Amino acid sequence: MPTSPSSSAQAAREVVARRLRDLRKTAGLTVTELAVRCNWHHAKTSRIENARTAPTATDIRKWCTACDAAAEAESLIGQSLHAESMYTEWRTQVRAGLKALQGSEPRLFQDTELFRVYSSTLVPGLLQTEGYAAGVLGISARFRDVPVDDSAEAARARVERSRVIHEPGHRFVFVIEEDALRHRICGTDEMAAQLGHLLTAGALPQVSLGIIPMSAPHRAQWPRETFHVYDDRLVSVELVSARVRITQPSEITLYLRAFEQLRSDAVYGAEARALITRAIDALH
Repeated sequence: MPTSPSSSAQAAREVVARRLRDLRKTAGLTVTELAVRCNWHHAKTSRIENARTAPTATDIRKWCTACDAAAEAESLIGQSLHAESMYTEWRTQVRAGLKALQGSEPRLFQDTELFRVYSSTLVPGLLQTEGYAAGVLGISARFRDVPVDDSAEAARARVERSRVIHEPGHRFVFVIEEDALRHRICGTDEMAAQLGHLLTAGALPQVSLGIIPMSAPHRAQWPRETFHVYDDRLVSVELVSARVRITQPSEITLYLRAFEQLRSDAVYGAEARALITRAIDALH
């Protein structure tokens, strides 16, 4: 597993930066000479080469032209765009409100056959009730200072999006930490309804619900950051500051390996239901 998912995005930026630096050196240009040819300050050249500033498509074309390597420009532009798309700050995503965020990727849910979700802190979004989702999104709205708190509408949109769980052609494998059952994200009645919904949803034939007990001995993996795997093509990782999208096959393989190890730590069926029932009893 990467030390931090955000490091994957940074590593992708650094690949582009190193290649640009190599082109400059191959062309026999100093930092200042390249800056003169590109008509910008030499400090910008240094920031790009050290991956502190992401180059624009125009920057890359100018750079490659200055190094007599114009043929490399489009490939490097593609790599740079991929690196920047991996890491999207939440403040950018919530500008249109939390409700809009719930439906920002409609095709992703419809096109995915196998959903694999690991959550260490919350009931996964696809299994959330409206009351619980309103609690989660309300906390998010307050923390992120969204311009308009539309968490109630967003909660309804999240539940509507979750109807995919009842549509044919999809399978769902959820692994959650027992801690996630205990965090009081919303009121007592709403928490009880949420936990009751887990009992129902976990019994659906298309759903596998595993819960890792707090007392699980000899774990294969310690609790990780929440992540979603869409088939074998995309991993979405949720951080405090951003959501990271990972598409590199080697990194996806690492997350799949971690998921399988976490899944092996979980209990299922009657044992999982017993953990949920105990969490319900603890509410009173």
